[in-house]
Amino acid sequence: AAAMAALLGPAARFRWRVRAVPGGARGATGLRGGRQCYDLLVIGGGSGGLACAKEAAQLGKKVAVVDYVEPSPRGTRWGLGGTCVNVGCIPKKLMHQAALLGGMIHDASHYGWKVAQPPHDWGKMAEAVQNHVKSLNWGHRVQLQDRKVKYFNFKASFVNPHMVCGVSKGGEETLLSADHIVIATGGRPRYPTHIEGALEYGITSDDIFWLKESPGKTLVVGASYVALECAGFLTGLGLDTTVMIRSVPLRAFDQQMASLVTEHMAVHGTRILRGCTPLRVERLSDGRLQVTWVDLASDKKDTGTFDTVLWAVAHCVSWSFFPSTPRTGNENQGRAV
Repeated sequence: AAAMAALLGPAARFRWRVRAVPGGARGATGLRGGRQCYDLLVIGGGSGGLACAKEAAQLGKKVAVVDYVEPSPRGTRWGLGGTCVNVGCIPKKLMHQAALLGGMIHDASHYGWKVAQPPHDWGKMAEAVQNHVKSLNWGHRVQLQDRKVKYFNFKASFVNPHMVCGVSKGGEETLLSADHIVIATGGRPRYPTHIEGALEYGITSDDIFWLKESPGKTLVVGASYVALECAGFLTGLGLDTTVMIRSVPLRAFDQQMASLVTEHMAVHGTRILRGCTPLRVERLSDGRLQVTWVDLASDKKDTGTFDTVLWAVAHCVSWSFFPSTPRTGNENQGRAV
């Protein structure tokens, strides 16, 4: 009660987003889906939300999960499971594995294997990764069904502290009420919208794993672990990859280790632009992207042409961190990786 009073009080930091519904909160007049009641309602079908829902159901509670993925600006969307399953840990590690296999093929000749280095087929890899992710989406739905947890694929907004109104893709509205509501919505990457062309021409980690064609020559803007992980597997897959760092890499991490990571990446073929920030992105007549940036130390401007610009400047969801950069043949043999 005290916590609820704090949330609803005039000095509270958070406010319930109240949504007017036909017939008021108690009546479901005009709502085709009617009203359904639960002991626990979880908003968000990621790792935390699914774990919470399944555990509560095992304890005998009547539970429902509401999950909805707002398409990225590029139109990318995915299924149940959250960031880790769809656009994080799982596809990232699979693409790192693809890059590592390429490094092993290169190293094989030093162990007596006469193996030609074949070109990498991004489309084939992407199809396999995406099919695996979709199988996990289905698996999560089956697990919820087995535990008698009701799954709703719609966007929810609060009507009052114990009720939400969900709207399906077709516009049908459903009222759900619960004694307890858990918000487990996670976060999404952010675009630097103050940079001209960032939103129109760039992508984020929400998109990179669902591309059906190779991103080609790529500029990764940012120095977070998401940025370095993506740059690592792109380099390992043989793509011309540049990382643009405004200040320091991996700001929240030990800086001695962060330096080792970026030095390792540079040795293996990733170009590192330090102390630079992009000013604008423009599409050229041939479809490629021209990026203009400024060196913050000298105030000198420069430009470069890329096929893809990947923004990794801010992300609210934590991935398991392992910035492994696969070997590409540019390193000295025998060097520890």
